[in-house]
Amino acid sequence: MNRKLIFALLLTAVFVMLSEASASKNYQPMGFTMNHMGMDDQLIPDGATIRLEAKPIVQNINGSNVIMYGYNGQIPGPLIKVRQGSSIYVNFTNNLDIETTVHWHGLRLENKFDGVPVVTQEPIQPGESFLYKLDFPDEGIYWYHPHIRDDIGQEMGLYGNILVEPARHMSMSDSVDKEAALFLDDIKINESGDIYPFSREYANFALTGRFGNIMLINGEADYQLNVRKGEVVRFYLTDSANTRTFNFSIENTRMKLIGGDSGRYEKETLVDSVVLSVGERYIVDVLFDKPGTFRILNNFPEQNNTVMTYVLGTVKVSDEASFSKRSKGFSILKKNYGVTGDIAPFKKYRSNEPDYKLDLTVDILDEELAKELEQMMMAFEPIEWDEDEDMAMINSMSTSENVQWMIKDNATGEEKPNYQEKVGDVKKIRIFNDPGSMHPMEHPIHLHGQRFLVLTQDGKYYDNLVWKDTVLVPAGSTIDILVEFTNPGTWLMHCHIPEHAEAGMIASFTVTQ
Repeated sequence: MNRKLIFALLLTAVFVMLSEASASKNYQPMGFTMNHMGMDDQLIPDGATIRLEAKPIVQNINGSNVIMYGYNGQIPGPLIKVRQGSSIYVNFTNNLDIETTVHWHGLRLENKFDGVPVVTQEPIQPGESFLYKLDFPDEGIYWYHPHIRDDIGQEMGLYGNILVEPARHMSMSDSVDKEAALFLDDIKINESGDIYPFSREYANFALTGRFGNIMLINGEADYQLNVRKGEVVRFYLTDSANTRTFNFSIENTRMKLIGGDSGRYEKETLVDSVVLSVGERYIVDVLFDKPGTFRILNNFPEQNNTVMTYVLGTVKVSDEASFSKRSKGFSILKKNYGVTGDIAPFKKYRSNEPDYKLDLTVDILDEELAKELEQMMMAFEPIEWDEDEDMAMINSMSTSENVQWMIKDNATGEEKPNYQEKVGDVKKIRIFNDPGSMHPMEHPIHLHGQRFLVLTQDGKYYDNLVWKDTVLVPAGSTIDILVEFTNPGTWLMHCHIPEHAEAGMIASFTVTQ
């Protein structure tokens, strides 16, 4: 081969490499979501730059056009689908009428890109942009949302999913026929058909959080999914409501629990339903082995020993049978030995005494509000699934200025405690949700930038573990978590009911090398 030909081939190769690099840097997954277009969309390449914009949109809810917010003009925002171990850039632009940031919920990324105002970055003003770098060391289903006045942003529709496919496998969906990501949500609509107003000065509904009166899946009040008889569907579930806990099920089907926040459980299990608190994610497989229309339900107990049912959406199963044979293996419950091996070194800490004890409680600063609460004091429920008329009235009087929610250090009584850690530390943290507070209710506790294992609830060990970043702590319960501190920086721990976080329910961990 002569020198001229070799030189020409080298030039061609360099041109192709530069072109591919340029294309990846301008890759824009604009306007696709996996529930509308399926899960066959390409993975975003390692090193790519995508664009994300927050702006007002008009969303039809129950026949009314409602002004909301959306990422890239849609609710939910675009799915960010990547391979474990990759990194991408997100060029975010704020075209809202309020300042904002983007928090990448559950990702173990660089601290300066965590999206927490003042702690990791300055607020992004209307018309401004910010370039985020996202790292994906862990497989699983994650999500993104604002972290300034997210009591407004989440309610208005600012949320989207991140699906991190395992590095060692082609896909998380090898054993299913179809995938669907579902954001479980509700929205508070007033009589005029608009979202119930917010205050720019403080968070309202700070006592129990903002309960909605219309149930939504992916921003729709009439969500429907079409499948064929015999198909197995994998659902990626995220609770994006402001305060509502969901008990998710699909009537007359079989459901298998596959994974949680940061990947797979040690072993798969058959379940009737899955409880999700705000910020939590779960992965379930559902077998649709007969035709018909099946309701997606939120069932929960009421105080009079009845069951309340909200219909969230429907799955329509056609008579046309699937040619897939995946349904035959549905009853096989896999053991994930890789997950067990990853978790095994941490099990030696299970019997340790806790390094920190945190108490969850509340102080009512307004005398009138305190009197109203005292008059209706009753036996508390571990989970406040909904609010009745009396509690709704009291909740409407509450704000982040007259209610103070707290995470307190049990040993010192310090509010909003900050703890100092080193990279490589493993700490056991005991979280107690005070049943004697002025308003005992559940709290979904989220830790930024790290991952943890939920070891026990009320002294009972969990025998099937999964890495998590958010845990539901019912009223009156004690939860032990084991945190692996791997990521330097200052990271928040807070209740993920945004009204509670706005009212002070925050702690932090400063992790140094």
